[in-house]
Amino acid sequence: MRKILCIMVSCLCVATVGAQSMAHRQVKVSGVDAARTEGNLFVSMNIDLADLELGTDMEIVVTPLLESETGSMPLESFIVAGRTRYYRHLRNDSPLNENVLYRVGRTRTVEYRTMVPYSDWMAEAKLTLATELRGCAGEEISHADDLLTTLDFAPKTFVPVFVYIPPKGEAVKMREAKGSAFIDFPVNRTEIYEDYRQNPVELQKIRNTIDLVKNDADTRITAVTIKGYASPEGPYDNNVRLAKGRTETLKEYVRKQYDFPADLLATSYEPEDWEGLERFVESSDLKNREGILTLIRGDLAPDAKDAKIKSTYPEEYAYLLKNVYPALRHSDYAVEYEVRAYTDVEEIKRLLKTQPQKLSLSEMYLAAEGMEQGSDEYNEVFEIAVRMFPEDDTANLNAANSAMGRGDMKNAERYLAKAGDSAQVAYARGVLAALSGDYAAAKRQFEIAKSGGIAEAAEALRQIERIGK
Repeated sequence: MRKILCIMVSCLCVATVGAQSMAHRQVKVSGVDAARTEGNLFVSMNIDLADLELGTDMEIVVTPLLESETGSMPLESFIVAGRTRYYRHLRNDSPLNENVLYRVGRTRTVEYRTMVPYSDWMAEAKLTLATELRGCAGEEISHADDLLTTLDFAPKTFVPVFVYIPPKGEAVKMREAKGSAFIDFPVNRTEIYEDYRQNPVELQKIRNTIDLVKNDADTRITAVTIKGYASPEGPYDNNVRLAKGRTETLKEYVRKQYDFPADLLATSYEPEDWEGLERFVESSDLKNREGILTLIRGDLAPDAKDAKIKSTYPEEYAYLLKNVYPALRHSDYAVEYEVRAYTDVEEIKRLLKTQPQKLSLSEMYLAAEGMEQGSDEYNEVFEIAVRMFPEDDTANLNAANSAMGRGDMKNAERYLAKAGDSAQVAYARGVLAALSGDYAAAKRQFEIAKSGGIAEAAEALRQIERIGK
């Protein structure tokens, strides 16, 4: 009889499976809450069983579950059973915790409360409710998992998204190599003696600069300019003659060395280098520095000015005449040249390390696009770019992003000060403010960026709102 009864019961169980599969949807949850208290996590919710219908031999096992990418933990379960199943548990599983077993129809609401030790992996874990419908023999008939909430105990910090700007390309890449040579001329003479004093070294400096460009297959010289200067002592008219004549002599020397066409070389001259004298005195610790500067910057004619400094400050004038005036007799030269375009990324990478001056900003950016953002190699590209183009808005903006990415807020602020006032710059200033903890300033900048069409600003504003709660 017992065996026949069991079969009959099994048949009854199977016959009711279709109806009982609705049981998962009849368990309703409200008032879900999770809170941290010292080293523990407290979870609470109200589980409404009022609409739950179960066969007399059926039961549902309810298990809240915490789960994240790095950990999981089932919380305390409880059972809601039909009448027969309920008493079977009481007979076979006694003693049972009164909070673990409930009888369907008798319990309308379970006020679920539990506490577990808190672990870091729980900071953003998902809290789900697993409901397992079991038949009269304890077998699983169906299973459901419902997301209740996602925990939010992670530190509320701003997570930046950096917006780098592709630079504009250069239609023609023009570059300049320049320097100063201090050619010694005999007193009051304009001809060059190549072996006179330090002239071999100074003339070689000029040739080295020209050769470096001329012998490079990637470049084409478009102009060579020379500007000659004389020092302020002596009559002004004579200094005009000397500066002009010596500059022309140096031009002819260069032309003959390279057989340049005449229109490739251009010259100019400054009879007396008062600006150079002013720079030296300004940076010096001369006893009467301010008085000398006042005279240099005054309106006296050149000869009268030199005489006034000599008579008013004879000791300082003697020092300047011996130690400074010789350096004011110089020839500044520049080689202007055009550089071909580069499209091969590996070639660009090599030039970044050896001859970055030959690259445009857009070529540097092309190399960076193939690198991992935030890597040392990636950051180095933008540091090189801003060194080569220190006044360029885009170079400074991208360098600021790179600096923020590696935590260098001081340099980021310095670069942003030279990046202009575009919407992209407003966004970057917002990122800098947010990373520095000034969320009010960050919000203002992000709003400017958003109105300027920067898509990333909307998410940044959401983060600021979340942090402020």
